[in-house]
Amino acid sequence: QVQLVESGGGWVQPGGSLRLSCAASSSMFGSYAMNWYRQAPGKERELVAAIAPYGGRTMYADSVKGRFTISRDNAKNTLYLQMNSLKPEDTAVYYCNAGVLYKTMGDYWGQGTQVTVSS
Repeated sequence: QVQLVESGGGWVQPGGSLRLSCAASSSMFGSYAMNWYRQAPGKERELVAAIAPYGGRTMYADSVKGRFTISRDNAKNTLYLQMNSLKPEDTAVYYCNAGVLYKTMGDYWGQGTQVTVSS
């Protein structure tokens, strides 16, 4: 079992940047496939980015490709999402998610962090 705690959300103007972090409690963090999901008001939760266990393979939703970068530091048990060129449509609650299979929703969730992009 793993506990996940997100941080780094906030308000930013369009075109700005934010970096989200997700701290994991498990020393087995490196063995988990990790994801970032987001959910905007009135919309379903969507997969934003995924990274394979131990790093290497990554994938991105078309809507964020070229603007967002997912990464992990297994020595620090931490997942990151660097978000650049933010748009108002990126406004959502962002969730860290851990599981077994790459690009697949896992069983473990963080509490979420709000990202608001507006002028």
